[in-house]
Parts: sequence; C-alpha cells; structure tokens
Amino acid sequence: MYRVGVDLGGTNIVAGVIDENNKILSRASVKTNAPRKPELIFDDIASVVKKAVADAGITLEDVKSIGVGTPGSVNKETGYIEFANNLDFNQVPAAEMLKERLGRTIYLDNDANCAALGEAVAGAGNGVKNFVAITLGTGVGSGIIIDGKLVVGLNYAAGEMGHMVIKFDGEQCSCGRRGCWEKYASAPALIEQTKDAMRNNHDSKMWALVNNNIDAVSGRTAFDAMRQGDQAAKAVVDRYISYVACGIINIINALQPDMICIGGGVGHEGEYLLEPLRRIVERERYSLYAKKQTRLCSAVLGNDAGVIGAALLDE
Repeated sequence: MYRVGVDLGGTNIVAGVIDENNKILSRASVKTNAPRKPELIFDDIASVVKKAVADAGITLEDVKSIGVGTPGSVNKETGYIEFANNLDFNQVPAAEMLKERLGRTIYLDNDANCAALGEAVAGAGNGVKNFVAITLGTGVGSGIIIDGKLVVGLNYAAGEMGHMVIKFDGEQCSCGRRGCWEKYASAPALIEQTKDAMRNNHDSKMWALVNNNIDAVSGRTAFDAMRQGDQAAKAVVDRYISYVACGIINIINALQPDMICIGGGVGHEGEYLLEPLRRIVERERYSLYAKKQTRLCSAVLGNDAGVIGAALLDE
C-alpha cells in the first residue's frame, strides 16, 4: 500500500511516496516561486507527484491516497485554502483544482499540522499524548495534538501560533497584524536581524562567511559566526533565541503539552538553539515548581515530517 504526501512550502514543493511503514520511497521537488497564480503552483504540484510516483516504480493506480499540506487556513470540508498569507492565497479551491490535474480525491490540511502528524506518528512525538510541533522556516508554523488528536478548531485554523503577538504594535506581519511571533522568530526574521547586525559591525566574521555579500546571508550565518567566537553574531543569536523562547513559553503556559519539538530550517541548529532556549524557558515558564515539565527537543524527521503527515491525512 502506497500513499503520496505533498509539502507545499513557501520555498519548495516536495512530494514523496511512502510505504505501509511510513518510510519515504521516493521524492521529487521544485521551487515554489511564490507568490504566483494558484494554477501555476498546482501544475507544479501535479508534476512533482507524478515524478515521485514514477521514481518509486509504481503508477498512480497503485497509490491509496494523496494528501497535501499547505500554509495557511485550510477548510478540510470544502477543500479550500481560505487564507495563506505567505502564498498570497485567498479562498482557493485547492482540492478541486488538484483533482482536475491528478484525477484523484485530494486530502488537504495545514502544513504545520501535517508536520505535527508526521512527527507524532513516525518521529519525535511517537507515543506522546499531548504534543506541539513548531517549524522555524519561511514562517513560524505550529501543529497541536491533544489527547492524540490534531486540534483544528471551529474553522480548521486553530494552532496558528506564529500569529500570536509577542510585541504589541511591533513589526507589520503579512497576516495583517503587528508584532506576530513569525516576524521575530522565522528564518527571514533571523536573516534580517543578522543583516542589521552586520551593517553595524563591519569587522564581524559574518561578513567573511558571505564573502562580503550581504545578500548571501542565510539563517545559518549568525550561528556559524557565533561558533567561531564572533560576539556580534552571538548577540544576534541570543536575541533571536529570546524571541523564540517568548512564543514557546506562551505555548507552554497555555497548553502544558508533554513535548514541544522544533523543526524547520533554523531547527537544524539542534542544541545550539535548544540549550539556551531551555534555560530561558526554565526561568520564565509559569509552572516553575511542577514536577512534570514540558520537554523541548528537535524534530527528527526534518523536512520529511510534512510529507509523511500529509500522506497520512486519509486516516
């Protein structure tokens, strides 16, 4: 039995074929190049699905189901992406449009929900009853599992923790609010924070890491320079982690989950991110003296979490 999962991200579209053991047999990808017309993005989704299926040595007739994880608010009953600020989507009939291209019923959900489901079934959260998965990538995604079930809410838009405000009247977010966690803790936010520090510290090792080309700065630049002992880079990382911690503590105080796992591009920093993050959380969480505390860990499936979770949406 084979399933196909698609992770529609702000940067890449990835499709994978998984087997009955939730192992990815093949994958294909293409750049998202958002924002652009939904029709063009869905054409690319159909293409990568067909390529992943062909690379697995099977046909679409061998596939039990196709699931797609997408940014934004997804109505699973209607198959509409109701709003996705990073893709500039508004009331897009995604399931119908993809069915036209692939000839199959399409299961749809938020990408962070899919990542949480993937990690819960086949990754860090396996066997964990109350679990939150955070992705620090193009945006800040989150999926919440309580009593073993995804929390979707009234209109299937629950769990958008990236759009809780951590700084009143702060930076303008593309969702329409100001001061969203996403504007301070996403990979693009870290890149902008790094660039600002570089402009004020022309002798920083961060410049050498990007060959004096500030446009080459990535989410790794400050972390890499920090590991080389650069103090300006360390200040960037420390401040960035304080922003991440603010959101994590809010989640812990609100939900008291057994575990929070952190993935996405910035999540690849592992303990360089988690160790100082834990120190702040331990100092500032409301449940200071409780015997049981929320565990913080790295996601273990990496970019595969969203693909595996999307593939399991028919269950």
